[in-house]
Amino acid sequence: MRPRRPRQAVPVGDTDPYAPSPERPVRCRARAMGHDTQFEPHHHPWGQLAYCASGLLQVTVSAPPGETGDAPACETTAIVPPSRAVWIPPGARHAVTMLEASQLHTLYIDASAVPDGWSRSRVLVVSPLLRELVLGMDQPQHARHTARQQALATLVLAEMAHAPTQPLGVPMPDPLHGDRRLRALCEAVLNAPAQHATLSAWAAHSGASERTLARRFREELGMGFQRWRQQVVLAHALPMLARGMPVGQVAAASGYASDSAFTAMFKAAMGQSPTRSMRGES
Repeated sequence: MRPRRPRQAVPVGDTDPYAPSPERPVRCRARAMGHDTQFEPHHHPWGQLAYCASGLLQVTVSAPPGETGDAPACETTAIVPPSRAVWIPPGARHAVTMLEASQLHTLYIDASAVPDGWSRSRVLVVSPLLRELVLGMDQPQHARHTARQQALATLVLAEMAHAPTQPLGVPMPDPLHGDRRLRALCEAVLNAPAQHATLSAWAAHSGASERTLARRFREELGMGFQRWRQQVVLAHALPMLARGMPVGQVAAASGYASDSAFTAMFKAAMGQSPTRSMRGES
């Protein structure tokens, strides 16, 4: 197993040269980032699309102020391979960690250009066209805004608006206002992702009934327990796949008796095989 190095924090206050505007609504910043580099939690007034042409990202996003209504707030952590990208809405507090050395492309998108209804984070399936458009947006920070760049920006926004979404995130109850029993159960599952116990079995140690916890999953996390646990398994498996571990070993480490069973689950969730997902194919 690779020894874990201390994470290298990267300053987030150097985004001003790339700040978008209504006149130039989409800006692109491309950087080669080392393994375990981390952007500490921060927020900004524009939206952001985080995409890695290679490598693996971990992105944690909290709901922007006023977006949760009467429901308790929650934060969502997504593990993002090259075939996917994460949308972060304006004002949302977020942190980004490189789980592997990554070629990170970040699109900063002015609030005036954000598609309608995009007030919550989401994971997008990156089509070959969207991938090439993002790569084509990469320019030096002081480059002149040309008609070509404007056309690329228009196409990027159109492709983003029509890109399929995928539930790759693992939401967690708010540590202050969420149900403490639910959060304790979620943390226990996160610590034992290969343990395929039922909600009834987990509930026996939580101090709440299975029925109560099932309701809390829907109310606080927006999904049932089985779907949430599948997201945990994917978040556990993706970094191992990115490091080149054979599918059979990843399957065993994720609690599956065979690599075929694991691959079937992965394809059902991701729409592609583990190998294709790590290659960045859509």
